[in-house]
Amino acid sequence: MSMKSQESRGGRIRLVVAYDGADFHGFARQQGLRTVQGVLEDTLSNMLQVPILVHGSGRTDKGVHARAQVVHWDQPYGPPADRVVHVLRNRLPADIIPIQAREVDSEFHARFSVVRKTYRYALYRKPIPDVFTYRFSWHVAEPLNLAQMRLAASELVGEHDFTSFCAVAAPQENKVRRIYRVELQEDRDGNLYVFCEGSGFLQYMVRIIVGTLVDVGLGSINADAMPAILAARDRAASGRTAPPHGLCLWNVEYPTVYGGRVLDL
Repeated sequence: MSMKSQESRGGRIRLVVAYDGADFHGFARQQGLRTVQGVLEDTLSNMLQVPILVHGSGRTDKGVHARAQVVHWDQPYGPPADRVVHVLRNRLPADIIPIQAREVDSEFHARFSVVRKTYRYALYRKPIPDVFTYRFSWHVAEPLNLAQMRLAASELVGEHDFTSFCAVAAPQENKVRRIYRVELQEDRDGNLYVFCEGSGFLQYMVRIIVGTLVDVGLGSINADAMPAILAARDRAASGRTAPPHGLCLWNVEYPTVYGGRVLDL
């Protein structure tokens, strides 16, 4: 029985998905490459037998993961929101997991309705890499000065021009962003997690922030240099770019009318 022949309804659907980004060329569709958006659109179009365009809360780069990516699409018919997750779990590949779905009004937009995002970056700090975590963390075995890293991170909170912390070819003309927190959390095994929460992020911004903080922790950049790095508005002034596989889109927040944070922290 086709989806169209089943009892169904149209409208705008918001879906929260998690994915392992290791085998994707990022979120955004690219001709001839496997991407999260491309897989979602192909799956939904085949399921509903009409072309479906998926809009995401933001683009993650090749190799970057998501705990809570948000997408929306408009459908002329299809399963009601309370069945979308179940239906898609039987159709999507194992590295994309649908988590929750809801119907939203036509004013909602997965990207433009966002009020803040949270990214988490994981650093695995034991001497020998772990085969079960290497796809999701950056192995940094050298000792890190966490006190200096936290001091440097505090200088990034607030509204700044982040030209020094984004790709030289970043497409956004306005490089000013507001950062609400850059927090370092250490677990019982000594592994480190860097949480970056802000109104929005530029291309490679979180990865450059983390790479620069690691350089601070290793002693190659002074923590008190952060204001000067920001003021330089020059990518060459900051530190390295952390590899993509340690980064995860952790949470997305919308106005209260749309439910606030999409997942509990």
